[in-house]
Amino acid sequence: MSKLSIAKTEPFNSDKFLNSEFFGKKITSPFTIPSGIVTTAASIIQHIFDTIPEVGVLTTKSVGLEPRPGYREPVISQYAPGCFVNAVGLTNPGAKQLAESLATLNVPEDRFLLTSIFGGSVEEFVEVAKIVAPVSDGLELNLSCPHAKGYGMAMGQDPELVKEITAAVKAAVDIPVIPKLTPNTDNIAEIAKAAVEGGADGLCAINTVGPGYTSSHGHPVLSNGAGGMSGKGVLPIGLKCVREIAEALDCPIIGCGGVSSADDIRAFVNAGADVVGVGSALIGLTTDDMRDYFQTLQRDIENEKNQAESHIRYDVDMQFRPVTLVSNERVTDDICILTFDRKVNVQAGEFIFLWIPGLGEKPFSALTDDPFSLVVIDVGLFTHELMALEPGIEAYVRGPHGIPVNPHDGAKIMTVSGGTGLAAVYQIARDFDNAEIFTGARSGERLYFLEECKKIADVYVATDDGTEGFHGFVTELLRERLKEMPQDELDNLVFYNCGPEPMVHAAIKVQREFCRDDQIFSAIDYLTKCGIGLCGACASPDGRRLCVDGPFLQASPGI
Repeated sequence: MSKLSIAKTEPFNSDKFLNSEFFGKKITSPFTIPSGIVTTAASIIQHIFDTIPEVGVLTTKSVGLEPRPGYREPVISQYAPGCFVNAVGLTNPGAKQLAESLATLNVPEDRFLLTSIFGGSVEEFVEVAKIVAPVSDGLELNLSCPHAKGYGMAMGQDPELVKEITAAVKAAVDIPVIPKLTPNTDNIAEIAKAAVEGGADGLCAINTVGPGYTSSHGHPVLSNGAGGMSGKGVLPIGLKCVREIAEALDCPIIGCGGVSSADDIRAFVNAGADVVGVGSALIGLTTDDMRDYFQTLQRDIENEKNQAESHIRYDVDMQFRPVTLVSNERVTDDICILTFDRKVNVQAGEFIFLWIPGLGEKPFSALTDDPFSLVVIDVGLFTHELMALEPGIEAYVRGPHGIPVNPHDGAKIMTVSGGTGLAAVYQIARDFDNAEIFTGARSGERLYFLEECKKIADVYVATDDGTEGFHGFVTELLRERLKEMPQDELDNLVFYNCGPEPMVHAAIKVQREFCRDDQIFSAIDYLTKCGIGLCGACASPDGRRLCVDGPFLQASPGI
C-alpha cells in the first residue's frame, strides 16, 4: 500500500490530513487513542464508536494468548502535571475472550478497529493474531512495552526478531499489520526497516519511554518499581522517532507520544504521521469531557486554531499524603473500621485511594471525613492485610477522585446499601439532610455504624436471616416503603445505591417501578485501578467509566 500522508516537503494541509483514507476505509477522522488508554473494554469502544466520531481509529488494549492479571496497584504515577510513569503489566482477558467481546461490537463503516496483540514468541504472536483477526480491521504488534519481561521492548529492540514476527503474522492473516515500535533503541529507523521488510503495512511510534521510576515519601510508587514514561514530557522523543522513520521509509505511520493540542497534531503530521494518537492527555476527563475535547481538537485542525488543550486536566492531584492509623475496630471476622488521625477533604460521593507501600493501593469511600475512616471487608490480599493493621502504622492517601453528588434543591434522599456500601452513602445522607437510609446485611452481626446513621436520618434495616430489622432483602423493605408514598413525594426522591452488584441491580429494578431513571444513581465496583480514567478497568456496561463519570452513575438502559 502506498503512503497515505502528505509529502514530507509540503506544509501542513488540514484538508488532506482530515480526509485521507486508512487502509481502504474512509475514516471519520485521523485521530486514535493509543493502546492501553481508555479504550480497553468493549463497552467503552462501542460508546466511543457511537458518540465520538472524531476518533476514527479505535485501538484496543494489547492482548496475549492467555489472561494476565498484570501488576498490583499502584499502576500509574504522576511526576509532573501531564507527565506519567505506568506499569500495568499487560493486563488482559486472553485472546479468545477478547475476540468474543469484539465480536459483539457494531463497528461503523467509517471507523477502523485496530487490535493490539503481544506474545512471548513468534508462535504466540501468530496464534493470537489468528484468533482476533476475524473481528479486527487491523493488528497492532506490541513490540515496545518497556516493563513486562520477555515481551514488548525485549523483542522490539532486535531487528531480525521484529522482521521475523512481522513476517509470520503477515503470513497468517489477511488484514493490515502495524508493528508498534519502541523509542528505547539507538536506531529506530533500522527497526522500522526490518518491520517493513517483514511485510508491515504501516508502523506505529512510539510506545512509552523508559522505564522510569517515581517515589513518594521514600517509597517506590509503582508496584513494579519502574514503568513506561508518557505524557507531555515524551513529545520531543515521539516527534524525533516519527521523523526518523518517515525519512527512511514510505509507509503509513501512526504517531503518538505527548500529544495534547492541535499544534502537537500538526507537528506530528509535519514529522510524517498520517494518524495521530492522543493518550495520557485524557487523564481525568469524563466521557462527556472527552467528547468535547475531540470535537474542539477537530475544529482546531479545520480552522487553524489551538484551543483544545484548554480541556486538559493538568490539575489532577495524584500526590500521596500521610495518615496514621488510630484504631482498628473489628465488626466481624471479615469486616473492620479503620480510623485515622486526621481529616481528608472529600465531598459526598467522591472516593480516595489508600496506599500501603510494598502492599499496594485500593480505592475506598470515606465512611467519615473528619476524622478519616473507612470500612474494610476481607475479600483479597490487600484487604486481608488491612484487617490486621495495628494502630500507629503510617499509610498514605491520594485523591479525592470522582464526581461529588449533586441532588436538586429540596430533594428527599433515599440511600440503599449493603456490604461496605454504607460508607459511600453515609456522607450523602449526612450532608444533604431530609434522608432515609436503607441498609441490609446477611445477619445482624454484619451491620455497623447504625447509631451514627440514626442521628442524621430515618434508618431502615433488613437482614437475610431476620436477626435484626426486617426479615428479608433490603430491596423488599424499600418496595414496601415506596408503596406508602404519594406521587408528589415519589417525584421528589433521589436514590443513591451502593453495594454488591446483585443488590444494586435489584434496588434499581424496584426504584424503576415508582420513579424515573434520572432519579436513580448507583455505584458498583467494576474494579477501579488507576482512578483517573485512563486504564478503563472500571468500565460500566454502557461504556462509562466509574472513576471519572461516577462513582454514582445515573441509571441508563445499560445499568
